[in-house]
Amino acid sequence: MTQYEDRVERQRIKIEAEEWAKQVKSIHAHSIQSMWYDDRPQDTEDNKCVVDRQFNNGVIERTLDNGEIFLFTKEELKGDALIDAFTQNN
Repeated sequence: MTQYEDRVERQRIKIEAEEWAKQVKSIHAHSIQSMWYDDRPQDTEDNKCVVDRQFNNGVIERTLDNGEIFLFTKEELKGDALIDAFTQNN
């Protein structure tokens, strides 16, 4: 049965990485129109504030003051890239 140890360990790490990916990496409340990922500058016109939450998998979730939510997913980590990021950060 030892021939499967590597596969079992990789699956364990994959499951942990998928849980880690859902955790918040940073929260940024702002009214800036020049964020590197921002393709919605109208959200912060006239000094309107937004809250951007970045998750460990790279997804950024923006919440407007009226409760609307938009996602920025230019580079969502999945598969081997997610596992690599997880192992580098843990």
